[in-house]
Amino acid sequence: MSVNSYLSSCASNLVLSSTEKDSISTSINTLETRLTSYFGYNIKEKFKFGSYIRGTILPRKVDDNSDVDYMVVFDNSENYKPQTFLNRLKKFAETKYSTSEIYQSSPTIVLELNHIKFELVPAYKSWGTYYIPDGKGGWMATYPNDFNNTLVEANNNNSYKIKPLVRLIKHWNVNVNYHDLTSYEIEKIISENMKYAYFTCTSYTDYAKKHSIY
Repeated sequence: MSVNSYLSSCASNLVLSSTEKDSISTSINTLETRLTSYFGYNIKEKFKFGSYIRGTILPRKVDDNSDVDYMVVFDNSENYKPQTFLNRLKKFAETKYSTSEIYQSSPTIVLELNHIKFELVPAYKSWGTYYIPDGKGGWMATYPNDFNNTLVEANNNNSYKIKPLVRLIKHWNVNVNYHDLTSYEIEKIISENMKYAYFTCTSYTDYAKKHSIY
């Protein structure tokens, strides 16, 4: 087997199976229903974002830390600090998922189910900008889905090899690099640095040789 065939085969094995997708989708629907039931009109928006949306999430069989990022946008007219909403999300999870593992991993609440892990991110929105916990007790601005188009453009430019490459590098990051880089860092570096790699790359071997995570 050639190196390119090996990398292609590995990349194919790092995609969520249809069964996993169905299970995660069911869990997301349940989460949304329970959030609405519990918080009512105190929630302004709720949506998934991150690697799950971008199609670069790794299956749990290769990465126990694979998770779905989920933003819960609250009414913050009283200008509460992030911990207020983190506490509310933790209480929600403990009430609605009493048999699951739940803990705060600043600045999120982690809800760990058998087949997937959720990272619940509290937020509020002001003048079109989302604000999430900065990990230091305050808020910071974020644009949760703006990066999606960058990844899609790079992937399209490079004959759909960028997303598989991202998953391959994430797998390396788990098994060799001890999670030294975050999932987002890997996606951002690859998407921005290899947007026009198709000028010199055609095979997975080319992309792997050209790519430097640092």
